[in-house]
Amino acid sequence: MQEPGFLILTAVADEPRHGYGIMKEVEIISGGNVKLRAGTLYAALERFVGKGFIEVEREEVVDGRHRRFYRLTEDGRTELNAEAARLAGNARVALQRLNTIAEGGV
Repeated sequence: MQEPGFLILTAVADEPRHGYGIMKEVEIISGGNVKLRAGTLYAALERFVGKGFIEVEREEVVDGRHRRFYRLTEDGRTELNAEAARLAGNARVALQRLNTIAEGGV
């Protein structure tokens, strides 16, 4: 899974969010390093809905603007958990190797 997708799933893991809310949450989670464009976001949302990782929870009209709120499904939670574990494992190996170098092992 690519980073934007991981961050999108993470953004809806704790509560349903609409598109703009997801974009802002991704920016916060990534410390400002990832700023999604609308086209990227909505293509990913469509893909994740198709895979059953997220679903539309509700739709609202606020100030004349249509908002669709997305939430993580159980399949999405399983996928996000697996990806987070994979990334954590990769980070662990990287840190171990960096520590080996720092200790003069290489």
